[in-house]
Amino acid sequence: MNNRDSEATHDPTVLPEGLPVPVDDGGADHLPGMPMPDVVLPSSTGDVALAALAAERLVLYVYPETGPPDKPIRPGWDELPGARGCTPQSCGFRDHAAELAAFGARVAGVSSQPLAEQQEFAARTKMPFPIISDERFALAAALSLPTFEFAGARFYKRLALIAEKAWSRRSSIRSFRPIATRPTCSTG
Repeated sequence: MNNRDSEATHDPTVLPEGLPVPVDDGGADHLPGMPMPDVVLPSSTGDVALAALAAERLVLYVYPETGPPDKPIRPGWDELPGARGCTPQSCGFRDHAAELAAFGARVAGVSSQPLAEQQEFAARTKMPFPIISDERFALAAALSLPTFEFAGARFYKRLALIAEKAWSRRSSIRSFRPIATRPTCSTG
């Protein structure tokens, strides 16, 4: 690897000022009361059966895409409300995983990125929970999760849901600012 390859094009742990704030468009309003589907997906920790993961309590956060520091941000990405901030969001869940576990909650993150990218991200940021790859949008199909198109590709919209006893209890599409501005997102 040459010097240029190791230089970061951006710091994915820091959000630029002036990002548009996501608005809850109601795209997840149908989720409370829905059963967690019996979908098995690959993850950074091996295959994950989502219904089994949610057997007691699961915090599942869904995000568009994380990016390594050496990969430039897609042009126009920062103008999409809620698109930027996946790495800080994930690090926020990582930093609070023990607190969530004290409440009996398991945590997992999911995006449509390929498994190799999810594994790289989980290793680089030391994620203690599964980072799930859903390239075929199986979870989106099973739960009618909201997605969006950008630059010829499909992405998940950012949301979080809590499932208890394999049933979705709460969901929201919220701003990532409160968790993303924490200065604890070390990737080294």
